[in-house]
Amino acid sequence: MSFATTRTARWRGYLSTAFRWQRGRQGSGYDKMLLFTARWPIPFDSYLIRYPDGAYIPPHTDPVQDGRHYRLNIILKSPQAGGEFVCATPIYATRRIKLFRPDACEHSVTRVEGGSRYVLSVGWIRK
Repeated sequence: MSFATTRTARWRGYLSTAFRWQRGRQGSGYDKMLLFTARWPIPFDSYLIRYPDGAYIPPHTDPVQDGRHYRLNIILKSPQAGGEFVCATPIYATRRIKLFRPDACEHSVTRVEGGSRYVLSVGWIRK
C-alpha cells in the first residue's frame, strides 16, 4: 500500500469516528467523542468525555507499547456528587485540572450522582 493510500485510509477512518459519540471502552456508562488526533510530530489524541448519571470508570492503567503516555484532563462540568478522579500519583492536580501518566498510575472515576460530568481529555505519547 502506498503512502498516499495509507494516509487517505487514515483520514477516512478519522472522519468516520470524529465528532460522534461512542461508548467508552470500560463499559461503565461513559461516552467519548474524538475531537482531533495526529501521529506526527507527537502522537496525540483529544476527546470530549461525557459521564451521565451513574457512569464511572473502574481502576485501570492504559499501557503503551513504546514511550511514556501523558494525559491532561480538564473538567468542564462537574456533577452534584461523585465523578471524582482518583489517581495516587498525579503529576499535577487541582479541582479542574489533572495531569497524569495513565500508563504508570492506576486511575479511576467514582460513580457520577446527580447530573453529569464533562471532561476535555488530551493525551500524548513521548518516546
